[in-house]
Amino acid sequence: MTDHSSLDPRTPVLVGVGQASDRVDDPGYRQLSAVGLAAEAARAALADTAADPAALGAAIDTVAGVRQFEISTPGASAPLGRSDNYPRSVAARVGAVPGRAILEVSGGQSPQHLVTELARTIAEGRSEVALAFGSEAISTARRLAGAEDAPDFTEHVGGDLEDRGFGLKGLMSRHLASHGLTDAPSQYALFDNARRARLGQSREEYALTMGELFAPFTKVAANNPHAAAPVERSARELATPTERNRPIADPYTRFLVARDQVNQGAAVLLMSVAAARWLGVAQDRWVFLHGHADLRERELMDRADLSAAPASVLAVRHALEVAGRTLDEITTLDLYSCFPIAVSAVCDGLGLAPDDPRGLTLTGGLPFFGGAGNNYSMHAVAETVTRLRAEPGAFGLVGANGGTLSKYSAGIYSTTPTGWRADRSAELQAGIDGWDAPVEALQADGPATVETWTVKHGRNGSRTGVVVGRLEADGRRFVAMTHRDDEEILELLTTGEPVGSRVHVRSFGFGNRVTTTGSRMDELFPPRPAVLRDDYEHVLVRRDGHLLEVTINRPQARNSLHPAANDELDEVFDAYFADPDLWVAILTGAGDKAFSAGNDLVYSASGKPMWVPKNGFAGLTGRRDMTKPVIAAVNGFAMGGGCEIALACHLVVADDTATFALSEVKVGLVAGAGGLVRLPRTVPPTVATEMILTGRRVTATEAHGYGLVNRVVPAGTALEGARELAAEILDGSPTSVRASLQIMNETAGITDTVDAVHHPSPALDELLLSEDGAEGVRAFAEKRRPVWRNR
Repeated sequence: MTDHSSLDPRTPVLVGVGQASDRVDDPGYRQLSAVGLAAEAARAALADTAADPAALGAAIDTVAGVRQFEISTPGASAPLGRSDNYPRSVAARVGAVPGRAILEVSGGQSPQHLVTELARTIAEGRSEVALAFGSEAISTARRLAGAEDAPDFTEHVGGDLEDRGFGLKGLMSRHLASHGLTDAPSQYALFDNARRARLGQSREEYALTMGELFAPFTKVAANNPHAAAPVERSARELATPTERNRPIADPYTRFLVARDQVNQGAAVLLMSVAAARWLGVAQDRWVFLHGHADLRERELMDRADLSAAPASVLAVRHALEVAGRTLDEITTLDLYSCFPIAVSAVCDGLGLAPDDPRGLTLTGGLPFFGGAGNNYSMHAVAETVTRLRAEPGAFGLVGANGGTLSKYSAGIYSTTPTGWRADRSAELQAGIDGWDAPVEALQADGPATVETWTVKHGRNGSRTGVVVGRLEADGRRFVAMTHRDDEEILELLTTGEPVGSRVHVRSFGFGNRVTTTGSRMDELFPPRPAVLRDDYEHVLVRRDGHLLEVTINRPQARNSLHPAANDELDEVFDAYFADPDLWVAILTGAGDKAFSAGNDLVYSASGKPMWVPKNGFAGLTGRRDMTKPVIAAVNGFAMGGGCEIALACHLVVADDTATFALSEVKVGLVAGAGGLVRLPRTVPPTVATEMILTGRRVTATEAHGYGLVNRVVPAGTALEGARELAAEILDGSPTSVRASLQIMNETAGITDTVDAVHHPSPALDELLLSEDGAEGVRAFAEKRRPVWRNR
């Protein structure tokens, strides 16, 4: 018998594991909630110790819950209700009243990470008995949502909760989402397609390779009583698209992706050696954590090689190093298998054959055993512990992946006694964070080559291509989508080898679009002539000589802006800046209630896509070259984006009912259209900070005092006041006005006054050679009014 007598009493050991399932098609289906499944698994873990369950429950001082999908992202729904304190709901069902309750961040790495963290906490003497668990009741929620007799899983539980948040930083971005990368299959498909290109395999060869990788997993799942899809399938069956095995995102069919329709729970009980002894847990139940590591990959667009997962590989290597073992000394393996690349990238890096006789899964893997939300690897740990007890002295590896090959936690287990072993994950992570990253082009334009790609397949037969590529001009990386009607680019992406192919990309306010050639891009997105139209749906325009008056015409929505209104304003200002006969513009809002209430939050809340033109909100707040004056005539509210529009204008005339505010913090947003930058440069910094952080409203008189407003006029006369100001500008040379604005723009970033004064602007030379320059001097000498020609 192994000698445990010399162990430090604080040494952490895993003493109990449990699993639960509740398949909807089984005769004994019980409609268990996520809490119910976790509690059943937790009771099984207590029973697995062969000690007194009541004493064990009473001894638990820490519980840690893995998030369900329904509480893993902002706004996620729980159609049957949920507990507001999941860890304590489960604890109560096993008779535990822990001093500490943890709700872990999202991600498939969280079960192994929690085991490592709780083991460390025990080794440091800050805990004696800890229970970790997780569960999903997704199948039940989908089956019963909306049913008349649907159960209510809502629970309100008291007690402290250490809620660590979603932990989604670096895993999601508005930029990727706006280019169709909103789901795991499409993002993982980018990696697998990059790997196929690196290996030089055809589509058919690679599909069969993925099938051959996962076919042994189905055999394991077929013999697992908790598996969600216990059906053995051949490699060819997995790789061949059929009506049941429909394409999801190239190169994936349905059988090759994680199965989230599951009802499963798993739990692990850890304690100190001292606690195990006084609670009467026999030593043949003890399993030790010999090695561990937690590392994080760079964000998706910052990865040098999209066909590999170097941080995941490094995590496994370091866990083995901490354990003092080689991969050859490992008896059991369970590698996270949400998609083929999650397994093959680790195998590539470790030199591990996909058909290794030890097998790569103990459960059957996420597509077949089930992708139990973030909690899959808790099942892997449970299976590992059970196998190692049956083979004392053997070692097992669990590799847990989270995000999109983003976070990796690895654990090495054995019944062989060992004290707590520290790791160097923080040191290694610092190195990873310093790895070289490609430069990204958020707005990409011009010829490019495909680096990797996928085509997303909708249930209705729709197809959308997503391309990650490199610009030919400078090698910057970009992401782009295909146009919905572009069969030409879809043909390129769905046949042969797209990687390395030449394509053309163009940026728009709604994102980057990719097609085959520049001429094809012009067919799909015909260039918009920079001329004023006779009518617009959301905007009114009026020409008066050299003056253009633009009115936001959405009074029913307080002149708030949605994409269509923004697009029209962008078009109008394109025409204004291109027309040599238009010298000054005024922007105002229809009615007397609001200049603009900013972003149309009602439209935004509808779930429709929100975007602004490349030139910014209202076509003014972005990078537009503002070399002709724009006056804001503010009548009523200039809130949020409306205030940002006013800040982007050169001059502001406000009637005395006007109110200005950057109110975004009141609705959980930020003034990202320039308000955070322009306001502190316009008003005193302390005033700007208060307005930004509190959403404080300021009156027209206050705004005038702060320098935000040029002139305050009586109520209802903002437009007339703006016309008077425009007339004063029109009295001067439009060429001089334009040159003045250009030089002001050019020198805005020069901090040294003398350097700014001596800035060599080409506008000065252009003015010297202009007709207006000569006319102004000549008219002055002749004592007459000049006749400006704007040239």
